[in-house]
Amino acid sequence: MAARMRLAGTSLAALLLLAGCAAFQAPEPVTVNLAGVEALEGEGLELRMLVKLRVQNPNDAPLDFNGLSLQMDVRDKRFATGVSDAAGTIPRFGETIVAVPVSISMIHIYEITGRFGGAPFGAARFSSKGELTLPAELFGGGK
Repeated sequence: MAARMRLAGTSLAALLLLAGCAAFQAPEPVTVNLAGVEALEGEGLELRMLVKLRVQNPNDAPLDFNGLSLQMDVRDKRFATGVSDAAGTIPRFGETIVAVPVSISMIHIYEITGRFGGAPFGAARFSSKGELTLPAELFGGGK
């Protein structure tokens, strides 16, 4: 009888351990796409833009964030950087737009990487690659 009780206790402990591990699985990374770009006033040789990111949360839990930093790379070279003290929540299986002011140089291919601060168990990181065609008005080529 005691052996059965020990076996049942060991089996229950193993089951609880497995259930606990399943509950702490790493979340899926958020998806971040470039949703828009607006010109901002710059200083001297600096070009400033407001980058709007569409952030999609593919997880079954909301993602709370407090602050955001990003870098945009072009051909493996730094293109733009920006930070924002924006705070908010991306709903479970939901999306939101986050705006970040950036300082940039002028080129047409991008890679965005960054992180949202304040997420449970550390920061939520993201990356995105694509092509960026900037309007001529941003560079004084418009009317």
